[in-house]
Amino acid sequence: MATAAPAKDPLLDAALRGLADIALPQPVSMMPQTPAWAALGCFILLLIALACWRWYRRWEANRYRREALADLRKIEAGLAAATTRGEALVALPVLLKRTALSIWPRESVAGLYGTGWTGFLDAHSGGPVFPIASARFFEEAEYRGSQALATVPEPEARAYAAAARHWIEAHHVRA
Repeated sequence: MATAAPAKDPLLDAALRGLADIALPQPVSMMPQTPAWAALGCFILLLIALACWRWYRRWEANRYRREALADLRKIEAGLAAATTRGEALVALPVLLKRTALSIWPRESVAGLYGTGWTGFLDAHSGGPVFPIASARFFEEAEYRGSQALATVPEPEARAYAAAARHWIEAHHVRA
């Protein structure tokens, strides 16, 4: 059996028709309401700009490092073949000297050779960077020709290139 719907109350029906939607307030503005917040925002923007400027100066100051590492990649490619290994090994100490000349005064770098040169490299890298065999190579490579250096085995040549890479990446420039 179906139940009959209750009769509508006319007063309830009139009250329901008189209801209105809830009035929502205006959204809160995200603009700062006081000068102190605006000043703080400007100060933060200034700090961000300063940090970007310092990063850019450091990035520009290390351009010589990026260029030296790009040249080193070309030299490392020449180490693979025995025909080009001698020329690549001759170019390795030249690259280090050119890198050092790009940041230190010519008078303090250009005349260095032998143990004075490897001592300079170690002194500006924060400690001994070159193993004894690599140090000896960088001391004597200027005086050996590419044909004599072509007989160096590839793993040994790669170790010399790794030592050069480490110095280029890790040396310290005291301002």
